[in-house]
Amino acid sequence: MPHRILIVTAVAAEADSVAGGLTTLARPGGELPVPGGLVLRRYATERGGIDVLVGGVGPAAVAAATGAALTRAALAAEPYGLVVSAGIAGGFPGRAPLGSLVVSDAIVAADLGADTPEGYVPVEELGFGRSVHRVPDALTGPVAAALVAAGLPHTTGGVLTVSTVTGSAARADALAARHPGAAAEAMEGFGVAEAAAAHGAAVLELRAVSNAVGPRDRAAWRIGDALTALRAAAAALVPALGTLKDRPCS
Repeated sequence: MPHRILIVTAVAAEADSVAGGLTTLARPGGELPVPGGLVLRRYATERGGIDVLVGGVGPAAVAAATGAALTRAALAAEPYGLVVSAGIAGGFPGRAPLGSLVVSDAIVAADLGADTPEGYVPVEELGFGRSVHRVPDALTGPVAAALVAAGLPHTTGGVLTVSTVTGSAARADALAARHPGAAAEAMEGFGVAEAAAAHGAAVLELRAVSNAVGPRDRAAWRIGDALTALRAAAAALVPALGTLKDRPCS
C-alpha cells in the first residue's frame, strides 16, 4: 500500500512557503477537508503524494490537528508513512544562525516535567511518559544531504518544543544547559511527533531560523528570510521525501 507524506505547519504563512517549494517539482492536487475545519493541500510527485496541513500554534492544537489528519488518512486507506513538522523557529546562538535550517535529530518537549528545589525534573523521571522523540539517522541523513546538495546552510540537532517562547537570556541559558544538543526552539514539533507515533508513522522536524533564542527583540527577527529558506528547503526535499516515507519510526 503506498504511503503519503504529511507536512504540518503552525500557520498559513509557513504552509504557503512549503507549498511554494513543493510546486517546483510537484503537481497541485486540490484540497481535502479534515474534521475540525481543517484543510489538506494535496500534491503529487513521481515518488508519491505529499499533503500540507496548517495545524495551529502550540503542541496541543497541532497534536489534535495532526491526529485528525492521520485518522482520516487511515480510514481512507491512505496512510502516512512520514510526518514532517515544518516552520520557522528560534535558533540557539552559536548553533543555528538566522536564515539557516535545522534538521531534528531529536524532538524534545523542553518544559514537560516538574520544577523542584533541586532543579528541573523531566517527565520520564516522574514516571508519567516521555519528553523526547529520537529521529534516526536514516531520516536525518538523506534530508541533510539534500540540503547540502542544494547549497542550503543547516544544522542537525535537537529541536525544543515549548508552550512559551523564550524571551530572556536567563531562560535561554537554562534551556541550553538542560538540553545541550538543542539547535532550535519552536512550539509544535512534540505535538506532531506524539500524533505520528500513535499512528506508527515516522516523524521529522525541519525549521528555518527567524530569530535568536534569548532576549525578545522583534526588530532583529528575519521572518521573511526564514520563510524564503523554508521554501527552498521544501523544493530541495521533494526528491528525498519520496525515499523516506517508508522508513521506520523511532
